[in-house]
Amino acid sequence: MSRLGVAILGATGMVGQIYVRMLSAHPWFEIKAVTGNSTVGKTLREAYRGKGHVPEKYADLEVLPSDPSKIDADLIFSCLPTKSSREVEPKFAAAGFPVVSDSSAHRYWPDVPLIIPEVNPEHLDLIDVQRKRRGWDGYIVTTPNCTTVGFALPLKPLVDDFGLKYVNIVTMQAISGAGYNGVPSMAILGNIIPYIDGEEPKVAEEPRKILGTLTNGEVKPLDVEIDATCMRVPTVVGHLEAVHVELGRDASVEEVMDSMAGFTGLPQKLELPTAPRRPIQVFVDDERPQPRIDAEAGDVPGMVVYTGRVRKGRRPGTVMFVTLSHNLIRGAAGSAILTAELLYALRRLR
Repeated sequence: MSRLGVAILGATGMVGQIYVRMLSAHPWFEIKAVTGNSTVGKTLREAYRGKGHVPEKYADLEVLPSDPSKIDADLIFSCLPTKSSREVEPKFAAAGFPVVSDSSAHRYWPDVPLIIPEVNPEHLDLIDVQRKRRGWDGYIVTTPNCTTVGFALPLKPLVDDFGLKYVNIVTMQAISGAGYNGVPSMAILGNIIPYIDGEEPKVAEEPRKILGTLTNGEVKPLDVEIDATCMRVPTVVGHLEAVHVELGRDASVEEVMDSMAGFTGLPQKLELPTAPRRPIQVFVDDERPQPRIDAEAGDVPGMVVYTGRVRKGRRPGTVMFVTLSHNLIRGAAGSAILTAELLYALRRLR
């Protein structure tokens, strides 16, 4: 089959480089254009110099401005900073482009789907509401915060099998989550920073929309309280999270582990190229998962969410576990690519 042409907005940043790497041999998508800001007019090779490796087939692509009139593509991936994406992405949607964004700018718009492909593919029906309401030929679909994916995915089978009353999460987030220049080395080396600006509200609210129910063109958020403490730690990739949940009914450790390990979603049923066979893998070893060992493991590297240390809490109905996800792959570029594959399989891409 002929491949769809895609453009990557913000392709020269850390997440943009992951998009380029993952799409360089993709069976359905072909990179036709890349955009940037300070690197406009350079080749990707020049823009990446000192910051990463560019696949040779794309090394001479010229970095363009993020302007719909300059782009010829069937699909847009956006990893622009929030401020830029707030302005740019609606222009692309209005110009007729499907936009899959990992920016936070439009996640909370009521007519914009916030998607984890295995969890809430039915929310893609919001596209029809969005296009009608805004008069767009295109649309915007968003993916969650890099931290949210790592625990919202394993929460899904728990919600389905046991119900969910309360979540408390403590995150230990890798420095790559702040971007290439995000955290000064003297601030993070040998240290932990117990606060990430703006992160905790996202972590507390996004899962409620993702796990919510779509009815009559609106998402009713899941009725669950989530408390979050987000910290930056000196690991390079992989967000590790300690999760404490109160279930709707009591369940054994074995039931909880089986629920998570046995979970699959529509991407697995459709055998999408970027979908791992099992999106959640559960360790019985108390010392796993670990970012350095496990973040980029799995049959589709970086796309598996690992859980471990599953154990009962002291209060009835409470369970604790640790979860790990690759923040640049499952938490960003990989989730967006998998979402685009789902859109393609559901015939929502022309």
